Amino acid sequence: MARTSLAERMSRLEQQRAKLTEQEARLKADERKQRTRRLVEAGTLIERAGLIDLEEAALYGGLLSLAEGVRDKAQLTEWIKTGKTALDRETVGKDATHEPLTITFPAPLPTPFATRLRGAGLRWSKVMQHWEGLADHDAVAALAAEQNGSVRRIHSTEQPDREPDRGRKSERS
Repeated sequence: MARTSLAERMSRLEQQRAKLTEQEARLKADERKQRTRRLVEAGTLIERAGLIDLEEAALYGGLLSLAEGVRDKAQLTEWIKTGKTALDRETVGKDATHEPLTITFPAPLPTPFATRLRGAGLRWSKVMQHWEGLADHDAVAALAAEQNGSVRRIHSTEQPDREPDRGRKSERS
């Protein structure tokens, strides 16, 4: 049986080291992605609760008082119950009553009103300079009326059951 030389063993060890370094980098990247996802989810929950426009110090103070309440198991159980109920209410049947909408207003909106629009499922489009999103038309129309806004339904121009006409020549030819 041939013995491996020192150079061959060192080469194999170097390959193993490189493989371990690659695996470690992959694990760190996955951890970063998971952390980013948790932060985005937390930010989304803060926005859904209508707290996104609070001053930074006020929001942080509120979160610190929440952290104290986490130690109380009864309080935590109550929060879980309340949160589940609210999330279920917001998500069950959401697609059935929500449709794509755009909302425009004649003047800039006060911050508390913008928070209410976000709570209704809308977001501000910087490019189009309007509010947009999937939301309940009647609820958004009532909100928009408070600030003389106009709501427009966005209808899809696609007709999914229809095949494109492949026999027609383009206008260039």
